[in-house]
Amino acid sequence: MQKILLLFLIGLFFYSCSSTKNRKVKTKYFDENYTEISKSEFERIRKTNRLLDIPGDSAHHKKLTLRERHGKINNRTLLESTLEKAINRELDSEKPLVIMYYPGKDPCNSSGNKSKNDSRINWRKVFEHAIYEVGQTKPIYIYKDHSGLQKGYDSIYHKDPNGIIERLFFKHHYPCSSFVVISKDGDFISYFGEHSSGYVITATKLMNK
Repeated sequence: MQKILLLFLIGLFFYSCSSTKNRKVKTKYFDENYTEISKSEFERIRKTNRLLDIPGDSAHHKKLTLRERHGKINNRTLLESTLEKAINRELDSEKPLVIMYYPGKDPCNSSGNKSKNDSRINWRKVFEHAIYEVGQTKPIYIYKDHSGLQKGYDSIYHKDPNGIIERLFFKHHYPCSSFVVISKDGDFISYFGEHSSGYVITATKLMNK
């Protein structure tokens, strides 16, 4: 009788474990203020491209976030000196810091056709010239994870020193790449995810004050 009871309890235990594993946990969806919304509403807002979706506080939460953020850092001098050591280049404390941030390989930055190396180099020259025209500064290229960097860019990107850029501006993995422009006073504009060069140029112009 005791053996039968023991076998019954063991069977019940394994059934319970199996049932728990097979039970699908429902994903919950939230807007940028962490208010729960329906999946259809979440997808409708996301399609406007005004917001990105990021993981929430739980593995089964998906949250929307604004793509552009304005703020102010407390110690630009410290950030500047940290970057100077990482890129081995002196920075002008009176000019904006323009940081192009690559988070690592993802479906966004690894999909599509790869343009020729010469085209990428020519595009970068035009971009950097435009940045200098409005901000008298040169972009700083920073990566968190270099995997997936296209040929022609892997040599100009530098490792995020002590993760300082990620901590200050990019706490989530936003798809493709992001950027932040910081004024001499520490005010900044950051933009999350895929963007055109025009966004960076406009932000640089605004932060060159």
